[in-house]
Amino acid sequence: MPADAAPAATPWPNFHEGDFILRDYVFHSGETLAELRLHYRTMGTARRDAAGKIINGILLLQGNTGTGANWLRPSLADELFRPGQPLDPAAYFIIMPDAIGRGGSSKPSDGLRGNFPHYRYRDMVQSGYRLITEGLGVGHLRLVIGSSMGGMHAWMWAEMYPDLMDGIVALSCQPIEISGRNWISRRAAAEAIRHDPDWNNGFYDKNPRTYIWTAAANSLRTESASRIQELAPTRAAADKLYEQRLAQAANSDANDQLWAIEAIMDYNPEPDLDKIKAKVLLINTAEDEANPPELGTVERAMQRVRHGRYVLIPAGPKTHGHFTHFYGELWKPYLVEFMATLDPLPVATADAAG
Repeated sequence: MPADAAPAATPWPNFHEGDFILRDYVFHSGETLAELRLHYRTMGTARRDAAGKIINGILLLQGNTGTGANWLRPSLADELFRPGQPLDPAAYFIIMPDAIGRGGSSKPSDGLRGNFPHYRYRDMVQSGYRLITEGLGVGHLRLVIGSSMGGMHAWMWAEMYPDLMDGIVALSCQPIEISGRNWISRRAAAEAIRHDPDWNNGFYDKNPRTYIWTAAANSLRTESASRIQELAPTRAAADKLYEQRLAQAANSDANDQLWAIEAIMDYNPEPDLDKIKAKVLLINTAEDEANPPELGTVERAMQRVRHGRYVLIPAGPKTHGHFTHFYGELWKPYLVEFMATLDPLPVATADAAG
């Protein structure tokens, strides 16, 4: 059952936050959790069919860091949610969940520490499906939009629930198994935590102290080199930026980070891309180190997508490497074009506040 929280102070209509509790949840590993909590935010106007199901939902999926509130940062929200913008809350019911392991959703640092189930991407998608269908009463999604990890999840949503949505927009990701430099860098980050002398198999009293020194540098790896140079044009400025990232890493929980890194192990949508019925828009950036376009892997995979378009944004003065997905002005025009190709929404019988 959803448990509503007090509405936050936002400019967005009908904004609500709440928690959805899944009891005795069984993960694909066979591990169980008595109560799996999924935190979420909704806003906008729900339109319902004759059965009372919401038919104009838009599901927004976060990246590997932060929470569903990432979508409320001005560089996204002002471009997407203002009146007349493509995701105007007057027209849609917008859902922004916190994925397992992040934000207000269940995670190792809540208390189980090293005993928290080792969740994977499939667990994250399936629990999210139960949130929107059982908890929020969604019967149809206009769009699933995801960035980075959320983009990878969008591919899985389209394969696992092919009749649920009209379209998916995947940002800063690839529809292939994580491999090569991408996986090696992730494994190195995981091993740095696991081999930290303070880690103690996840049952530490104080957050491990050693892994954060490399984590701070890795946090800059997927930003545009040009933007980093602008922030740190001297060695002193670079030292200051590193120390800021070091403080951020020190404030994060090592188990939360490790479980989040390794959740990707079951991600490989490529074999089932031909099962996707929805229209697909994939948007990457030429300077994205996590998804380098020179590999040709995206072009290979997109050949299997029946209704797909691939856009590669060139590097420029406003791009931010992998994190270009945080800047709606750079990819919004492609979203507008894409939405114009979608079939009309199902007929609604009633509108209701979010």
